[in-house]
Amino acid sequence: MKNDEKAVTRRQYLTFLLSNEEYAVDVLSVKEIIEYGDVTKVPGTPFHVRGVINLRGSVVPVVDLAVKLGREESPLSRRSCIVIVETGAEGERVVTGVVADAVNQVIEFSPDDIEAPPAFGTGVRLHYLDGIAKTGGAFVLVLNMDSVLSDEAHTAAALPRLSEMNAPAPEPAETPA
Repeated sequence: MKNDEKAVTRRQYLTFLLSNEEYAVDVLSVKEIIEYGDVTKVPGTPFHVRGVINLRGSVVPVVDLAVKLGREESPLSRRSCIVIVETGAEGERVVTGVVADAVNQVIEFSPDDIEAPPAFGTGVRLHYLDGIAKTGGAFVLVLNMDSVLSDEAHTAAALPRLSEMNAPAPEPAETPA
């Protein structure tokens, strides 16, 4: 393969920290990175869903990715942020916010740089990973956000709109006698 062909196949990944481990996601799924702010808790959501935010008039669920991956809840710091990602679920595009302890950098990997994840030692479900990449002397777990957040599409669809949260409960329907 020629050098210019290799450059075309290289992809960019956003790297970030969760529980002192480095992860990466394809930048094509990242829409923006925002400061961690007011997250409204929604009763009845899974533990890994911190709540929802208002993102320019849209209700966006916020997932604590560390908890989703089986780690401890991420403690908030001044470097904590929400990475807004768009994933595909059942043919629909879904926008979700994921909490990151800190965003590191954008890095390029070629397909040859990403190896299949080992069957042990990552502590992350294998179907959540696209692979593992080496950066310098360290490894980065490359997440497949479509897999990680596939059930969040159902959670997001079930979340009430903020205006509905304060609306009175509907009257029960009459049953025929």
